[in-house]
Amino acid sequence: MKLRGSPAIARQTSHVIVPQAAPGAPKPARPRDPVASGERDAAHNRVASHHYFLLEKYEAGVSLRGTEVKSIREGQANLKDAYGIIKDGEAFLLNLHIGPYSHGNIANHDATRTRKLLLHGAEVRKLLSKTQIKGNTLIPTRLYFRNGRVKCELAVAKGKQDWDKRETEKRREADRDARSAINASKHRMGH
Repeated sequence: MKLRGSPAIARQTSHVIVPQAAPGAPKPARPRDPVASGERDAAHNRVASHHYFLLEKYEAGVSLRGTEVKSIREGQANLKDAYGIIKDGEAFLLNLHIGPYSHGNIANHDATRTRKLLLHGAEVRKLLSKTQIKGNTLIPTRLYFRNGRVKCELAVAKGKQDWDKRETEKRREADRDARSAINASKHRMGH
């Protein structure tokens, strides 16, 4: 029955049948976040090598709460003002800023609380002896995931004086100029 004033509806002439996936077939996996899989650092302390000579590096686990780990996966960690101390035979990380978890609730973590570093006893004793030398300190250089666990790379560091920083900057500029000159000569030769 056709109503007056209504347009005629065209009949569908062909059907496209989409094959359904078998119920036991696995779904294509979503690519994993590069931070969570350990392919990329969660946080990196870029100014550490500018302000300090990094002498030795150690890997330490970090004692964290669940919302802290989720925030680190979101890229909410900042190592800029962080440093390590050894107290009562244990290592701690101070001023590591981990922002609040975006889907957290009232039980979210404190952003800059003191966090315990997980190291073997021999490593703690070795770090204690190295940090007792005048001018040496513990600086976290990067935060990353390894096998689903958050790891912190700690460096025994000695502070640079202003002339050391200027010397490092001069050396970096000279290297940059040399690289650009080499690239320019390759470009002129047609390589």
